[in-house]
Amino acid sequence: MQVHQMLALFAIGGSMALALPALAQSASLSLADSDSLSGSAVSPASPIVAPADLTYEQPTEKTKIRNYFFDAFGPYSILGAGFAAGLNQVYNNPPEWGQGTQAYGKRFGSNFAIAGVATTTRYALAEAFREDTIYYGCECKGVFPRLKHAMVSTFTARRDIDGHRVFSIPSVVAPYAGTMTAVYGWYPSRYDYKDGFRMGNYTLLGYAAGNIAYEFLYGSPHSLLARMHLKSGHAAPDPGSNP
Repeated sequence: MQVHQMLALFAIGGSMALALPALAQSASLSLADSDSLSGSAVSPASPIVAPADLTYEQPTEKTKIRNYFFDAFGPYSILGAGFAAGLNQVYNNPPEWGQGTQAYGKRFGSNFAIAGVATTTRYALAEAFREDTIYYGCECKGVFPRLKHAMVSTFTARRDIDGHRVFSIPSVVAPYAGTMTAVYGWYPSRYDYKDGFRMGNYTLLGYAAGNIAYEFLYGSPHSLLARMHLKSGHAAPDPGSNP
């Protein structure tokens, strides 16, 4: 099994980690206020009950920094790196790193660093492009609309005060920044840009898996994710996709 396949499994493992605290207390919360919405019932799919007048709020710098540190260095990133390193160890990938405790530590550090570089790139480029790449739960209901929302959010971001959705270069570039850094930074010399690109493809799929986990397996407002990842569980309207 190749390294990029390991990264894909790492993403799935991270999603499973998100599910553990969520499954214990996942319940569907609905919002219906016909008076405030002129007779229209709204049932957001977000695991946190949102206000009746759902409006986008740009995150503060403090919120973005907290979310960055949670995404890059938080418990789920550590668990994901450990899971991927374990699989790398079982399949001896890369074989040049051998086996044993030292080899596992090297594989763990590699996976953790890839995720860290990717997350740092995403947040840094988002600042440059004036985008908000934090994940927001869908206010829609139904499995397929919510699944579509999670997938689309992988390639898009919010922009400006109204939070309109745009195609996000930071979100697309970030996974490849992490894997290319690994290929040319610490992987064996036989790896090249083609390996980095393939690994980046699987990392991007891992982002999609993480968004699906945020959407469906979030948990209660009192969970660790709700306390640390402040914006991920808040529903936000979709005012359109015009830049």
